[in-house]
Amino acid sequence: MKKLTDKEEELMQHFWQHGPMFVKQIVELYPEPRPHFNTVSTFVRGLEQKSYVTHEQYGNTYLYRAAISRDEYSRMTLKSVISRYFNNSLFGVVSALFKEEKLSDEEIRELVDKVVNDKGSNE
Repeated sequence: MKKLTDKEEELMQHFWQHGPMFVKQIVELYPEPRPHFNTVSTFVRGLEQKSYVTHEQYGNTYLYRAAISRDEYSRMTLKSVISRYFNNSLFGVVSALFKEEKLSDEEIRELVDKVVNDKGSNE
């Protein structure tokens, strides 16, 4: 799937939080000054072209809904970051997180125990 812009991701957050909506309802979620109806409609149609949302027609209007869950999107985004910045190396990701977060020895042991226990329950 194509990468989302920041504005598109913001719209998807609305769908994930509030469920199916008409464009008018989406516009009302924004603080003043709200974006114009046509602007939001254009972004929603872009999300539909990228297969992130679908719609059902009700008379002259459309009810839009997320076609992908927040969890699915998170997994896709994480896989993309791992591929792009860590050469598909999970070891590289974990190593960078350990260095950046400056975890204590105890926290590292807890994390390793959790991974080992989770792996054991999947076998």
